[in-house]
Amino acid sequence: MNTDRPMAGKICMVTGATSGMGQVTARALAQQGATVVVVGRSPEKGTTVVDEIKRDTGNISVEFMLADLSSQQAIRQLAQQFLGRYQRLHVLVNNAGALFLRRQESAEGIEMTFALNHLGYFLLTHVLLDTLRASAPSRIINVSSYGHKQGRMRFDDLQGKQRYRGIEAYRQSKLANVLFTYELARRLDGSGVTANAVNPGLVATSFGLNNIPFRNAWVMNALRRLYGLVAISAEQGAETAIYLASSAEVEGVTGRYFQKLQSVPSSGESYDVEAAARLWQVSAEMTGLKGCSDCERG
Repeated sequence: MNTDRPMAGKICMVTGATSGMGQVTARALAQQGATVVVVGRSPEKGTTVVDEIKRDTGNISVEFMLADLSSQQAIRQLAQQFLGRYQRLHVLVNNAGALFLRRQESAEGIEMTFALNHLGYFLLTHVLLDTLRASAPSRIINVSSYGHKQGRMRFDDLQGKQRYRGIEAYRQSKLANVLFTYELARRLDGSGVTANAVNPGLVATSFGLNNIPFRNAWVMNALRRLYGLVAISAEQGAETAIYLASSAEVEGVTGRYFQKLQSVPSSGESYDVEAAARLWQVSAEMTGLKGCSDCERG
């Protein structure tokens, strides 16, 4: 192995990689020699970020793929584009996410927080799963949040039609990330594909600022200053995801929740096996996967 470029020969996809932690993660993997697919929903940002990563790392094997990951059609188109260019995928970092204080719906009419933060992870992982298996040993990293510990799965109102509170929807989606990770790890046991969740901490990025109207730009500036006082940098926030994607120390480690480079306990509710199986079934139905017959428990 080239110790200067330990990820040489590996193909990685990082979602939400045109800014913040996703961008830092993509750059770090490229720095280690990986072929990196940067996924985002802005062609302009994508082109700029890819050019910057190539320049900063000297790695020309970096490209942008366009996708709004709240859209199931866009996710399937992304997978089709990726599989048309690559036969292997060694690392998938599901990082794209957002907080929506007002209830919105995706192109498929699904509440946006659940559509993007959970179903986006679920569907993209599924449509790339055969390739991840064929590439084993391979890794799936799902970016969650400490907020999952306050999350509750409201199966009677997953989409907040009866009552919507943005922070509750966000916390539910982050709990869903951990439940999905653990269920995925159980179903992939013995396949050579690992799945782990990560809490990056409170990171000083533009996350959540999509909720502030332009006319309240002063609020955005105030929030950025506040974040700067109490939050960690995007580089610090990305450290654990980069570690899970690339370190030999976690080869074969699966079904864990990490923060600060350590495996730590997640919330009690995240270990509810029945809830995880129910969430899987509901998610399969909502994404038209008909029970995920190709990913049954091993």
